[in-house]
Order: sequence, then structure tokens, then C-alpha cells
Amino acid sequence: PKPLLPVLGHSLLSRTLERIAALNVERIGVNLHHKPDLIMSWLENSPYKDQITLFHENSLLGTGGALKNAQSLLGEGVFLVHNADILTDIDLKALVEVHRASGNIATLALHDYPAHNKVRINAVEQVVSVDGYSANPSPDTVRVLAYTGIAVYDAAFLAYLPDGISNVVNAWLAAMAAGKTVGSMDVTGCLWHDIGTPASYAAAIVDTLRRNGEGIYAAADVQGRNINIDGYVIIEDGCRLSEGAALRNAIVLPGVHIARETRYENCIVGDGFHVELSEPEFLGIPLSELGLQIGIGGSGRRYYRSHSDEGTVVRMVCPPDEADYERHIKYSEFFARHSVPVPKLLSVDVENKRAEFEDLGDLSLYNCLKFPRPAEDIESIYQKILISLISLHVDASNHIDECELLANRPFDYDYFRWETTYFLERFVEGLCGIQPDSWGALEGEFDRLARTADALPKAIIHRDFQSQNIMITRGVPRFIDYQGARLAPPAYDIASVLWDPYYRLEDAMRERLLAYYINLRIQRSGGDFSVQDFHKALLICRLQRHMQALGAYGFLSVVRGKPYFRKHIPEGLRLLKNDVTEAATAYPAIAALVTKL
Repeated sequence: PKPLLPVLGHSLLSRTLERIAALNVERIGVNLHHKPDLIMSWLENSPYKDQITLFHENSLLGTGGALKNAQSLLGEGVFLVHNADILTDIDLKALVEVHRASGNIATLALHDYPAHNKVRINAVEQVVSVDGYSANPSPDTVRVLAYTGIAVYDAAFLAYLPDGISNVVNAWLAAMAAGKTVGSMDVTGCLWHDIGTPASYAAAIVDTLRRNGEGIYAAADVQGRNINIDGYVIIEDGCRLSEGAALRNAIVLPGVHIARETRYENCIVGDGFHVELSEPEFLGIPLSELGLQIGIGGSGRRYYRSHSDEGTVVRMVCPPDEADYERHIKYSEFFARHSVPVPKLLSVDVENKRAEFEDLGDLSLYNCLKFPRPAEDIESIYQKILISLISLHVDASNHIDECELLANRPFDYDYFRWETTYFLERFVEGLCGIQPDSWGALEGEFDRLARTADALPKAIIHRDFQSQNIMITRGVPRFIDYQGARLAPPAYDIASVLWDPYYRLEDAMRERLLAYYINLRIQRSGGDFSVQDFHKALLICRLQRHMQALGAYGFLSVVRGKPYFRKHIPEGLRLLKNDVTEAATAYPAIAALVTKL
């Protein structure tokens, strides 16, 4: 039954009941028809079993008849109706509050869903007609929206439902004809999916992941090694993947064993079966003339995957005000000449600020690490990354005169001060709502920190060298989002990747990786590299980087409306508190501020 389909570790029914129970409801009625024994068994073992009343439909009664059948439960007070086959994050508490304050006999949760927009509402959000039918024709329709399958009713609404089979829409119209108001709350933009087909199920799961800023979900008990994953991959509880198994855009249902060297793409995999879908169906994204949109980053740039005669390419489409377009193109050409592992630039459209690049796939380091991996495999991946980073810090840096745009773009005092101002405005004040105790002392320390950082030896750095900007393509690390590269202390990149809020490395592994990078630098730079000076630079760069990252999380979650960045704040703050603990005697005002956060 659809309500028992898994959604990232929890059944759809479990997610729905958890949201309903949070309203402090007295009783919950569950309507049963298809495979009732499975649902009854699940409910009997759920935390909600003592709240549940079951209502059986041996033959379907319709959307109205089901409510009439539950009149013994619903006959007093206000009640909420929630279809059991929809995945949503609609604010149920807000819907109840709107209903209680409105005087409506019913309040419907509506949204703009063009394929199903049939409910006409007026300027005060009252329903005036449904699918062309109206009890009281009204000329003041201002919007047409779709019913979400969620509504709040007064018990008096039940009087408008006949015994037996009926449609709830007819009861809405009957109540309106009797002078009652059926109101609405517009929830457009909320997560909402009707799990009616395999394609809609897959699209719902992918959209949920995407809204969480994720691409991979693997249950904690998943087993497998040397597994190839790419795209959106969901592996539910109790799954086992044999060596060499490959998944791209796949949902693996609970308890499935995937055999050795087996590949699944754009499909739902069950025990002994799989359902194949097209890529647009699986992703729930229609094809445009540019291809399928990919990526979930924080910038205004858009990326699309499209097919060419030689395979797939990635199209970058920048907004008209994109300041870094030219840099992106010039840096791509320059880095490629010096073996920095960036995607190959295939074509350029300067007038429209577009470009085509080699397709590196969808597996970032961030997503790669979402799949359970042995510690030695993780360390090996990072070692490859650090080897590639040397090509930027040493090889490209030795030829900086070939790229004028980069040679004239230092990470200087002004930029370091911008980072700490960003941290104050976007995170401390903007997100946390905290005012520093001593502005003078704090500004003085930020000034000294910036001057110290600016005085450090400089080379070319990526500047945002974290796990979401490192792709793993056929096991090889490749760098993206490098248009912000600058001349700066190389320790800034090391702070970004080894002290990354997106992925917490074990302390012992981080120390080994740091030593690994230092040995590489000594081999490549000889006497020009001081280990002692690098360690001093690293603490300065960690302070700067973690303040910048927290500022970015504040900006992206509040200003850009991407709340999933908030989940990285605890780790970013933990890292910054560790930084100030090490540097407290040097920067006591910064330490005092960070302690308050």
C-alpha cells in the first residue's frame, strides 16, 4: 500500500502520523481499503497505536463517504483530514489556526499546481467554485488553485454528507449553498507530491532530497564496498550491495540485495523486481531546450545536462549580472594548461554568458561520503585530492603571469576584512540576532587578523575548496566552482577541505592528511616551504575560513531562501570554537563573541 512506501528511512504513513501527532490531537482515524492487514500490522507496532481508530471500506465510499463513515470519531469539534498518499511539509498547525480564526465550516489547503488547478477563490480566500461548479456564482474570482488533499473542518460539515458513496466536493458546494463559507490557505511552494505512480514516487523522493540539499541517502545499516554511485541514489534499510554494484538515479527499497557487478539506472529496485523510468520521470524535472537542470548549490548560475553526438555535456547559464563569467572561462583555460583537474571547456557564448563543459557526473565528494565507506578508502580519496591540489598551489602558481585576471586578484587585507564583516552581518547579527559586547575591541582584532593573513606567502588557491566543489569522476577528483580563485595563503584551501563543516574528518585522519600534504609541498617546493610557518598560517586561515562559511550559511539560508544550509551550522560553529580555543590569547574579543554563539 502506498502509505507504507519508504521515504528516506521512514514510511510515508509514519511521516504523516508524526506531523499530525505534533498537533496534540486526541484521536486519529485511519481509513483502510487496499491491503488493510499490512497497514493494521504496522499501526499495531507504531507509537500511535493507542490513538488510532480504524475505519474499514470493504468497497470504496469516495472522498465524502469516507468521512461520513468516520462520523463516530469526527462528530465533535474541529477535525483535520489528510490524504495518506501524499508527501508534504505543509504547516498543519498554521492551517488549523487559520481555520479556527476564520469562521469557515471548512478550510482547504490549496496550492498553485497548474495541472490540477480547479478551485476558484476570491480576494478573501473563500472558495467560490470548484471545477466550474458553484453554489453561488460570483464574479470576484482572483485565483484558481489546486486542492492538496488536506483540510480542516468543523463537525457541522458532516451534516452536508449523505450516507453511502459521495464526493466531498459536493458537500463543499452544499455547505456554500446553505450560506456557509469554505475558506482556504495558500501553501504554494511547500513540498507536495501525490504518490500515485512509480514515477511520482521517485520524483517525490528526489525532490525531498533536493530540498534538503542532498543527493544521496543511505540507511545506517547499508552494507557494501567498492560500490559505484552517481546522481540521486536512495538506499533504504537492510540493503546489501555486492562488490562492483553500480547505481545511478536509483531507489533501492528495504531489504534488497544487489548482486555483484549489477548496474541500475533511473529505476526503483525491489526484491526480485525493478521498475525502469526515464531520467526526466525519475528526477521529476521536465526537459527544456537546455537539457535537464542539475546541481543544488548556492549561486545564481544554472547548470544543465544535455546530450550531444559524443555523449553528454554540461551547459552553464549565468544571469546577466554574473560578474565572474569571464573569470570562469579564462581560469578554465589556464588551469587546464597546467594539469589542474577542472572540466574541459568545450564552447563559449560570451554574448549570452553561457558555456559548455565536459560532464563530470553528479558525484561530489560530499555525496560520495554519504555512502558508508571504510576509513582507509576515505583517506585514499583525500590523498588523491591533495595530490591534485598541489597542481594548483605549485604548478599553476609558477605560471601565474599567463593569466592576468588571476595575477591581479589577490586575497588581500580588504578581502579578509570583508569575510569577517560578512560573518558579523549575516551570521552573528542576521541569523543569531546577537550584538557584540565590544565593537572597538572586536574591530581591532579583525583588523589585526586580516593584516596577519594578508602578510602570509601567497599562491593560487581555489578559495572555496570544500567537499561540494570536488567531483569524483570514475574515482578521480576533479575541481569545480573555481571562478573565485585568488592569490592567497595555500593554508586557506587546506583549512577548507580538511576542516570542512560539510564533512567531519576524524582528528587522527586529518592529522595524517595534513602531514601528507606538507610532505608533498616539501618535495615540490624544496627550501621555499617552511613547515613551521605553514602551521602558523593554518590557524589564521581556519579562523578566517570558518567565519566566512558561517556568514555564507546565514546569507544562503535567510536571504537566498535555502534553509538546508542551516544543518551545517553546528559543525561550522564547533570548528570555529576549536579555532578560537587555540588562538584565545591572541584574539580574546573574537573568542568572547564566538563563545556566545
